[in-house]
Amino acid sequence: MAAFLIEYNRRTSDWSVTQFLSDTGHRDAIKLRFERERVRTDADIEIVSLVSDSLETIKKTHSRYFAGRELVAS
Repeated sequence: MAAFLIEYNRRTSDWSVTQFLSDTGHRDAIKLRFERERVRTDADIEIVSLVSDSLETIKKTHSRYFAGRELVAS
């Protein structure tokens, strides 16, 4: 299963996704989440890590994260 890091702006609904496909993807996504949360300066940015069979599934189960514009992941 793939892991995904979603960064979602609660104010604008803009979002970006970073996908992790390796066997350690779930750990890599969590590590990046903790790092991004540590340096986050905007409380309106929500950072989540999820594991799923596909991004399409996450877009259905967590649709609120995908209402706005997709931004390029940094």
